[in-house]
Amino acid sequence: MATFEDFQKLDIRVGKIVEIEDFPEARKPSYKLKIDLGKEIGIKKSCAQLVKNYTPEDLKNKLVMCVVNFPSRQIGPATSEVLTLGVPGKDGDCVLIEPERDVPIGGKLY
Repeated sequence: MATFEDFQKLDIRVGKIVEIEDFPEARKPSYKLKIDLGKEIGIKKSCAQLVKNYTPEDLKNKLVMCVVNFPSRQIGPATSEVLTLGVPGKDGDCVLIEPERDVPIGGKLY
């Protein structure tokens, strides 16, 4: 069982998607994202399987939640520096976790 101390090790921040690219080299339909996580962290890259539920226009300037202290992962020819958080929708495809209100980017989940 995970402890509260385990949870505190995760650094989950609010980010704003500032750039979206198609990622045709991925095994499953995906986008390459650039996410602004505020002054302290800056802009980081993420690869996410969002194509079935979001267009690039839907994603531009969307606030999302990201784990920023996992090691980078190589996804085909791209590097994913942060994990963009989502949950399975009715069809099993990713639905992003996003703040309901306008909150400052870089804010830490607590």
